[in-house]
Amino acid sequence: MINLHYWPTPNGKKVTILLEELGMPYNIIPCRISMGDQFQHEFLKINPNHRMPAMVDTAPTDGGQPLSLFESGAIMFYIAEKAGRFLPTNFRGRHKVNQWINWQMANQGPKLGECGHFLRLKDREGDQSYAIRRFTDEANRIYGVLNNQLFRNNYVAGDEYSIADMICYPWCINWEFQRQDITEFKYFQKWFEELSERPGVKRGMAVGKDLSVDQSTLSEEERVRIHEIMYNQRALPVPE
Repeated sequence: MINLHYWPTPNGKKVTILLEELGMPYNIIPCRISMGDQFQHEFLKINPNHRMPAMVDTAPTDGGQPLSLFESGAIMFYIAEKAGRFLPTNFRGRHKVNQWINWQMANQGPKLGECGHFLRLKDREGDQSYAIRRFTDEANRIYGVLNNQLFRNNYVAGDEYSIADMICYPWCINWEFQRQDITEFKYFQKWFEELSERPGVKRGMAVGKDLSVDQSTLSEEERVRIHEIMYNQRALPVPE
């Protein structure tokens, strides 16, 4: 059984899309990031980077003890490999998918994440105009990279739907908030609309929808507490 420590953010939804596409049994363990669950001792044993998602497979393929993994790209690669689907078995195809997994983890996720970060804080932390311009431009560049790739290919890593598509999709949902116009990227738009209609993608995106909290319903005190947990984190001390 796959036990997935999860919260409904783009990084969490990458993994649930894959699990739903596979029809693989899994168990959701809510990781309430606004409550600080990611800093608890038990979670840090699974992920020393104190971020979700993290996974524990209680029945790994080698028949050994439960296997834990962190980082969404590593988790998706592992699950696809275990299932024998959505990851090419041929040498070249496998490496093409792997490079786009790494591209998403190193480029799309961080850049769109920073874009959202500064847009959310624009009225709270002083003048954010340069940071917003920097990362909305980077967002535009990222969509352009995908658009050019999808001009040449049906899917992100080639002609077959793979985990490279699933890992990119959830970060594109908020294109409008990221101040982008996807009609500017017609090949990306075609891909995005196609994936949006896939039943597995719809189910994966819906996982945990009952967990989200409408921050507008919270008191100012609660919002301040969440802000302190989520932003400006520094190093955790060694647990001596």
